[in-house]
Amino acid sequence: MNTNQQIVTASSVGPDFLLTDDDFSKIRTLIHQRAGIALGAQKRQMVYSRLARRLRELRLKEFSTYLRFLEADPNGDEWQLFTNALTTNLTSFFREAHHFPALAEHVRSCPQPVTVWCSAASTGEEPYSIAMTLIEALGSRAGAASVVATDIDTQVLTKGAAGIFTMEQASKLPHARLKRFFLKGSGALEGKVRIRPEVAAMVKFEQLNLLDPKWALKEPFDAIFCRNVMIYFDKPTQGKILQRFAPLLKPHGLLFAGHSENFSFANQTFRLRGQTTYELASNRTKVAA
Repeated sequence: MNTNQQIVTASSVGPDFLLTDDDFSKIRTLIHQRAGIALGAQKRQMVYSRLARRLRELRLKEFSTYLRFLEADPNGDEWQLFTNALTTNLTSFFREAHHFPALAEHVRSCPQPVTVWCSAASTGEEPYSIAMTLIEALGSRAGAASVVATDIDTQVLTKGAAGIFTMEQASKLPHARLKRFFLKGSGALEGKVRIRPEVAAMVKFEQLNLLDPKWALKEPFDAIFCRNVMIYFDKPTQGKILQRFAPLLKPHGLLFAGHSENFSFANQTFRLRGQTTYELASNRTKVAA
C-alpha cells in the first residue's frame, strides 16, 4: 500500500473536514476522561456529524486543529460544548412507565419531605414526570417534596428549566394530566405547552458531571433515577458511580435504572427489588469506596 492509499484509509468519514484515525482515537479518550462516555468504533460517523457543527462555528478545517484548540485551554468554555455535542439526549414524558407507579407507592410510605434525584435530566421530561407523580401520590404533602434534576449537558438543562414543550412532545400524556399539569401556549407559544408553576417550583435544575470528584449534593434521597445513562459507561466507571450513589440514598431508598441496564454485578452495594429497580444491599448509609 502506498503513502497516498494510507492517507485515504485514515481520512475523513465526511466530505467537509478531515477526521483521521488518530483524531477519532483522541476524541474517544477525551470524552471518556471528561464524561465517562465510552464511544465504540462504530460511533465514528456520529462523532463526525456532531462535532462538525463546532468546526463550522469556529471556521476550522480539520479535527486536529479543533483538538489543539481544545487542549490549549483545559478550562475553556469549548470543553462544555464538546461534551454537549457528544451527549445523547433521548427522553419523553413517563418513559419506561412501570417505574412511576412504583415510585408513587414508595413515596406514600416515606417520611416527609420526599426528595428525589434525577441524575440524567436531559430536557426535563423525566424530572417533571417525577414531580407529577409526587403530586398525584402525595396530594397536599407534595408541596414540601422536591426533585433535583442534573445533567452534564448545559444546553438541555436550559431547555428543561424553561419548561416549554411542543404539543407533539406532550401528545402521549392523558388529557387529565395535560389539563392538570400544563398551560396551553398562545401567541409566540402557540402550539406549545408550559409546565404549570407549581410543578416547576418542585424541580431544581443543576449541572453535574457524574465523573466529577465531588458532587454538590448534600441530602440523602428517597429515590434516585439513573436511567439510560450507565449504558454509555464501561463497567469500572459504572461500579464507581454506583458506590457513590449508595450513601446518597436513605436506608429505604430506591434506585431506578434503564430497561437495558443491569447492576447485578454490584450486588454488594445494591440488590434487585423489582423490574430495573434496586435497593441498598443493606441498611448502611455508607458503602466503602
